[in-house]
Amino acid sequence: MLPSLFISHGSPMLALEPGASGPALARLATELPRPKAIVIISAHWEAQELLVSSHPHPDTWHDFGGFPRALFEVQYPAPGNSQLAAEVAELLNANDLPARLDPQRPFDHGVWVPLSLMYPQADIPVVQVSLPSRGGPALQTRVGRALARLREKDILLIGSGSITHNLRELDWHAGPESIEPWARDFRDWMIDKLAADDETALHDYRQQAPNAVRSHPSDEHLLPLYFARGAGGRFSVAHQGFTMGALGMDIYRFG
Repeated sequence: MLPSLFISHGSPMLALEPGASGPALARLATELPRPKAIVIISAHWEAQELLVSSHPHPDTWHDFGGFPRALFEVQYPAPGNSQLAAEVAELLNANDLPARLDPQRPFDHGVWVPLSLMYPQADIPVVQVSLPSRGGPALQTRVGRALARLREKDILLIGSGSITHNLRELDWHAGPESIEPWARDFRDWMIDKLAADDETALHDYRQQAPNAVRSHPSDEHLLPLYFARGAGGRFSVAHQGFTMGALGMDIYRFG
């Protein structure tokens, strides 16, 4: 059975400058059985409600600005899967999580950037689920648990965000060996609680974790972690690292 994954997707430039994360993602993809489809939650689809993308051929959305033209030319033409989207919505509704289909949603960069490094052929169907961020960690844990059975059907479940995400404190010239202590301490606390399966502490991370608000001024980039944890099994670290001093690039595996 496939695990679920939490992927720190970093800057959109990861698609062109993969650094250490690119090989880690490619290696992970080769280690896993080939999925029949992928269901992914991205930090970049915040919504008021649970929505499930159902377009058969989603566009590649360059939902950012100020980057080189080459990045805007990257395409990730993976197909959608309307039947799977309907099944995802049905599972959510059956677990008292009201959801409906969205037939227009394109792939935001939280989807296509990491997937382009894992499955560059773009030949695996992808369905995206929205992130009602106001529901916090507990809601994402419930969403993950509602969809966990999809793993038994060789469907890969991914939460795409970042283990730390404070863009105002990044040093765009820092090398990978440069790590801000406050960001490292937060990341290490999260790993400790994940390894201990301490759901109470994890759900209350903004009060209990060191430097929580500094690491996540808003928590939309951490919430996909709770989806992956809810959907998966035993926790393990697939990759650790930082870029720009404080942008966590960790990849976690559940199951």
